[in-house]
Amino acid sequence: MAMNKFRKIQLDCHKATFLIEKRTMKKLSFFEQVELRIHLAGCSVCRTYKRQSYLIGQMVHQILYGQSNEYKLQDSDKKIMEERIEEEIEKGH
Repeated sequence: MAMNKFRKIQLDCHKATFLIEKRTMKKLSFFEQVELRIHLAGCSVCRTYKRQSYLIGQMVHQILYGQSNEYKLQDSDKKIMEERIEEEIEKGH
């Protein structure tokens, strides 16, 4: 039974990451927006993914259209990413 709950969460995360990327290209339907908000409210991994996706989008935009060829992450963003990487490494051991 626990495995079924895990698979549901996993499928929701797959769909959430899809919706996060989809909304960079076009507007989500009302139902998709609600579904994503509900999932993000309870999933810290997808919230982190959303922030990282946004930062990557900003960097790409800056590289393509900005005056500078250089983009730097804020220290707070670096810290969040480092913490998440450490958590995932520890889970694997």
